[in-house]
Amino acid sequence: MKVLLQRVTEASVSIDGKEYCNIQKGLLLLVGLTHSDTTDICDKIAKKIVELRIFEDEQGKMNLSLLDVEGEILSVSQFTLYADYKKGRRPGFEKAAKPDHSKPLYEYFNTQLKQYIPIVETGIFGSDMKISLVNDGPVSIMIDSEEL
Repeated sequence: MKVLLQRVTEASVSIDGKEYCNIQKGLLLLVGLTHSDTTDICDKIAKKIVELRIFEDEQGKMNLSLLDVEGEILSVSQFTLYADYKKGRRPGFEKAAKPDHSKPLYEYFNTQLKQYIPIVETGIFGSDMKISLVNDGPVSIMIDSEEL
């Protein structure tokens, strides 16, 4: 599992030219799943994300978590995080899990996030989405389950 986490002051998803959902201060998560991912991996990464101290305290140091700042989450499925670009010019996506495996895990992951954070918005799995965000900092961190 890979999650590209971005600290944002706001973020939104539009589908078919209409805003579908939005958040204010919090995290935009681009979530990629692979064949070997499990619910245990989703549990670990959800906990890691909400506890990461990446928000600034009164002294301007990244010392506060999403829980501490009562932030929101926008979670978007993103199979392209598993792109293989080593050969040729067109990336392959064989490492990305197929929808029959990834969709239930993505939904489970979002359910786990909701145990910690009251506001967790999501796009629509598999749809063509337009993402707008204001990256705060900017702070962007790649979380990879193989590195936990």
